[in-house]
Amino acid sequence: MKWLYPQLRLAHLPTMAGIALMGGLVGGIYGLLHDLITYSISNEYFTRMKFGQFARMDIGLPLPFYAAQIGFIAAGAVGLAAGWFFARTTVPLWPSAVAVKISARAFLVILLAAIFAACAGYLIGLKSNLGQILWGELSESLGVSDERAFHQVALIHTAGYVGAFLGLVIAICNLRRQVSRR
Repeated sequence: MKWLYPQLRLAHLPTMAGIALMGGLVGGIYGLLHDLITYSISNEYFTRMKFGQFARMDIGLPLPFYAAQIGFIAAGAVGLAAGWFFARTTVPLWPSAVAVKISARAFLVILLAAIFAACAGYLIGLKSNLGQILWGELSESLGVSDERAFHQVALIHTAGYVGAFLGLVIAICNLRRQVSRR
C-alpha cells in the first residue's frame, strides 16, 4: 500500500522536489530543442496539427517559439513525473547527494535513449516510405503541402517517444537493481 499512500518525511520533500524539478528541466530543455529542430524541418507538422492540439497555450509567440513552448511544456511535464518517481524511490533510501546522483543518471539514460531513437527516426524517414504508410492519410486530410517533411517529423517524434519510454524502462530496471542490492 505504500505506493498508493506514500508516507513521506517532511525533511525529504526539498530533495524530492529538487529531483522532480531537475527532471522537468531536463525534459523541458530536450522538448524545447527537439521541437525547434523539427519545426525547421516541417512547420506544417505544427501549424496543421500540433498548434491545434495545444491552442490554449498560445500566448502570441512567433511560431517557432510557440513550437518550442509546446515541446518544453509537454516534455517537461513527463520529466517532472519521472523525476518525482525517481525521487520517491531514491530519497528515502540514500543520502540526498547520492539520491540526486542516481536520479541524474536515470535522466541521462532517458535523454540519450530519446535522442538516439529520434535520430534513428530521422534516418528511417530518409531511407524509407514508412512515414507515408503511417501518416499519409492524416497528412492528406490536413492539407499538408510538403508531406515528405511532415512524415519525417512525425517519424522523429514517434521514435523519440518510443526511445524515451524504453529509456524510462531501462532507468527503472537499473533503479530497481540498485534498490535490491541495498
